[in-house]
Amino acid sequence: MADLNTPILPGPGATDYERYLRTDELLSLQKEPEEVVHRDEHLFQAVHQSSELWLKLIGTELDAATALVDGDAVAAATRLIRRAADAMVLITTHLTLLEHMSPADYAVVRTALGHGAGFDSPGFRRLHRSGPALGEAFERLVQRRGLTLIDLYERGPAMEDLYQLAEQLTTLDERTIVWRFQHLKTVERIIGGHVIGTQGTPVEVLGKRIDVRFFPGLWRVRDDITAGSKLGTDGHGGR
Repeated sequence: MADLNTPILPGPGATDYERYLRTDELLSLQKEPEEVVHRDEHLFQAVHQSSELWLKLIGTELDAATALVDGDAVAAATRLIRRAADAMVLITTHLTLLEHMSPADYAVVRTALGHGAGFDSPGFRRLHRSGPALGEAFERLVQRRGLTLIDLYERGPAMEDLYQLAEQLTTLDERTIVWRFQHLKTVERIIGGHVIGTQGTPVEVLGKRIDVRFFPGLWRVRDDITAGSKLGTDGHGGR
């Protein structure tokens, strides 16, 4: 009988678990204790490195969803977008761990960051490429179906697949905005709200970049539907 504890996958590592996940490489990416300027560098690196992994997955799923939308595979695209939106919740939650750093401790950690800033994040940049591309694919799909967004929201079950896709896109947008907001509040909590960041950008500028929307049409259509409704005598919306 084969020894199931003996690794059969190639690569370094004492077990197949370690070889498959490449844990030797993964766990060597953090600074050694003797290399840090403050012990909280380990926390800072863990939060940001894990977030980059999730952002890579988010970008991968959104790019795949874009191709699926262009191929009219709406249900499959919706599933991937839902996964990406749930991953956005995870990276938002990760940010709260940075609240365990005191402003004084972060001031020491900051000396090791050079000119590094969140805007340099590969995952952040990819998200802000993939999101608009997915929005353009969605617009093409709606046009192919000969619909307007109001049609989509008013025609009911016949448009259920597009409706679910539209709502998942809206969820993704909303969670991305919440992520940016949490990032700003975390920055303010740790370094203050009226200071200059590591690349010379005032923290106040971050606040102006929170409400970037990948799918603005899906937000405007809500205004249009409400504006086109009639208010009943009881003050509630009705038709």
